[in-house]
Amino acid sequence: MRGAKSAKWVAIATAVALGATACGGGSDEGDSKDKGSAAGKPAGYVSIDVGEPQKPLIPADTNESNGSYVIQSLFTQLLDFDADGNIVYTNAESVDTKDSKTWTVKLKKGWKFHNGEDVTAKSYVDAWNWYANIKNNQQNAFWFQDIKGYDDVHPEKGDPKAEAMSGLKVVDDHTFTIELKNAVPYFNYKLGYATWAPLPKVFYDDPKAFGQKPIGNGPYTFEKWTHKKLIQVKAWDEYQGPNKAQNKGVQFKHYNTVEAAYKEVLSGNLDMIRQVGPTDLPKYKQDLGDRAIEQPYAAIQTLTPAFYSKTFKDIDPKVLQGLSMAIDRETITKTVLNNTRTPAVGFVPPGVKGNQDLGTDVFKYDPKKAKQLVEEGGGVPGNKFTIQYNADGGHKEWVTAVCESIRNATGVECTGDPKPDFATDLEARDNDQVKGMYRGGWVADYPVNANFMKELYHTTAEANNGRFSNKEIDEAMNKADQAKSLDESVKAFQEVEKKLVEHMPAIPLWYYRINGGHSEAVDNVKVDFHGDLEVWGVTTK
Repeated sequence: MRGAKSAKWVAIATAVALGATACGGGSDEGDSKDKGSAAGKPAGYVSIDVGEPQKPLIPADTNESNGSYVIQSLFTQLLDFDADGNIVYTNAESVDTKDSKTWTVKLKKGWKFHNGEDVTAKSYVDAWNWYANIKNNQQNAFWFQDIKGYDDVHPEKGDPKAEAMSGLKVVDDHTFTIELKNAVPYFNYKLGYATWAPLPKVFYDDPKAFGQKPIGNGPYTFEKWTHKKLIQVKAWDEYQGPNKAQNKGVQFKHYNTVEAAYKEVLSGNLDMIRQVGPTDLPKYKQDLGDRAIEQPYAAIQTLTPAFYSKTFKDIDPKVLQGLSMAIDRETITKTVLNNTRTPAVGFVPPGVKGNQDLGTDVFKYDPKKAKQLVEEGGGVPGNKFTIQYNADGGHKEWVTAVCESIRNATGVECTGDPKPDFATDLEARDNDQVKGMYRGGWVADYPVNANFMKELYHTTAEANNGRFSNKEIDEAMNKADQAKSLDESVKAFQEVEKKLVEHMPAIPLWYYRINGGHSEAVDNVKVDFHGDLEVWGVTTK
């Protein structure tokens, strides 16, 4: 989530921020008449371009960046991370363990939900049990599988055998324990993902209605949601966390394209843009001056095969290695992406524990070797494939360039398969409707390399939309999870990453940098560990 701010897919081409890195580039014209820009903004509020969330606003049903921006404004989980990826306690006083298997959580006293209800240990335990229960069909239920008793509430087949996970115990109003099936030395890092947020009692009365008008415990309270136009939240004066709002509220505004949103920043109708599209990248620094934002963050862009599709079912990994070597990452990042990306040398981006250069030629441009590998592997069925992407995120240009590079090197025909928006793109992935490959962008939910493997390529992972499945890889990940220490787990996942090159569950392309900016009306616009703009700290002039 990105995870940490939520495990999330990134929607934007130059930044994982736009609702899809799970953690665009259309050519539609947009101006002040575009969706979201006409709504009035109350005095002291700030605005940012954030597209329509894929799902209702429930923490465990959100794993893309559009929804996570809003979730993070309304809810606060036990802990978060600073700009360097270090743990910062928010609602928790402490999260301790002696054996990495049983964890004790102590909550800070005095915290309340927006309706005045106390945030207690039971608020967390009840929420996690609800999130994990298979009957509730939450996208992020997978995140709770480490907890003892998860299999009873979320069996592979059939109805739940229990209503609660046996590993969760309320000790008192501000203390609870978490017993895991096995020791997981980095489990506390996972708790920084927004899917672990608590819920108030009123949620259980009508979860569907709650998802449209949520009541959280975060720095902002919900005000309104005009679908496909804007979501508005108001600063909550009683909030006690370290990320207390420095403005009066936020408008998350929907635009059809990043180009349209950029025009709104220039005209002063929008305060912040998360990602400038390819069309404007060459000139945005000149346009914005010191209001331009460029900063690397922990995210990666990939091409992910749909292994259930006619094109890639039972494909020889040699073919995928060949397609990878047919992509001229250096040229595309320098020209089409205007030096705003860094060619990938592994599956894990910098800024994450365990990041490494795999030292493989598979990620290096070599047309001759690329064609040889594709042929040795039996080729691509029909000698053609498509790359699915969301047209509202600035991806068209680089997808076209990647296809041209592959075509020129191997003779394999490649075309883009645009979906109108990120939500439509995600629905196609969730419902196994991808015809070839899809554009994968993942931002860190927590700063450990496991997040870029276990949450993406394990057979049971919710975000494994390519449906990659390999018993050897699964077993290696499970073993890495059970290492005696965080350092040992990180090293074990580094070995898993080396094995991924042999199987190619995805083709790493490049690491992200945020290339955004803000208007003259706001100050103190900063970027967090996940590449998100910290809306809570933005001030108005």
